[in-house]
Amino acid sequence: MKQFTAQYESPLGSITLFSDGDALTGLKFEKANAGHETTANLTVFAETSAWLDRYFQRQKPVVFPKMNPEGTMFQKWVWARLLLIPYGKTISYGALAADYTERTGKAMSAQAIGGAVGRNPIPVLIPCHRVIGADGSLTGYAWGVERKAKLLRLESADCPAAFAIT
Repeated sequence: MKQFTAQYESPLGSITLFSDGDALTGLKFEKANAGHETTANLTVFAETSAWLDRYFQRQKPVVFPKMNPEGTMFQKWVWARLLLIPYGKTISYGALAADYTERTGKAMSAQAIGGAVGRNPIPVLIPCHRVIGADGSLTGYAWGVERKAKLLRLESADCPAAFAIT
């Protein structure tokens, strides 16, 4: 399968966008690697850039680009649930695990939820940064806890004062 990339310069660093030509399949806080066809002419890249522009201007984005993250059924369930976390709010890994158990009848640990959250291929748009520890701590973020704190501050979320990074 062909993979396309485009660059987006954000206030938090360079972001590489990935697409299969139709939908957004990934987003990484880094420059594109060799081996992918770079093009900025895809509609999904324009839509994603517009979404990110709005987000980084502290405006709640309302229209999402088409996304197609690859993962297991469990991971996709978790990622879909992340999309339900309101802008500017947070939820704990434990609360997500309890939600999963309640909705499916299958017991799930906070650690398993954390594993799925950590494998989210489209951070920011699928807001894995809004998931925090039960005690309010900013535990784990593939792109660094400092960046997680900045994203939460950008949204004016209930980010602990200890993580007020300017």
